Amino acid sequence: MDDEQRRQKGFTIRRAVLGDAHVDRAEAAKTPITADFQDFITRYAWGEVWSRPGLSLHTRSLITISMLIALNRTEELRMHLNAAANNGVTEDELKEVILHSSLYCGLPAANAAYHLASEILAERAHNPA
Repeated sequence: MDDEQRRQKGFTIRRAVLGDAHVDRAEAAKTPITADFQDFITRYAWGEVWSRPGLSLHTRSLITISMLIALNRTEELRMHLNAAANNGVTEDELKEVILHSSLYCGLPAANAAYHLASEILAERAHNPA
């Protein structure tokens, strides 16, 4: 697969996971300093890794959420908690992955994740996609 095919596959997966509105905003916000990075994550993160056949998008979402909790990456966590529904992740599954993360990432990290997830779920309830 060449870079252009990888880019197109990446855009397809990125849009499926994050939604068209998010990807459109990210593309519109590109600057000369961020353009190469945006291209890189589209080709590599989405076109290479997220598109591999070994795990479903659903499973990748749950893994990503738990890793972002561990790393305390709130903005990325917000994005992936929001996107998880696009991959069929249920509210009960979110609850369980955050609870499970509390064992390995710590209670403060899980507590923050529960607060963020509650906020996002409330937003989604008021503004369904």
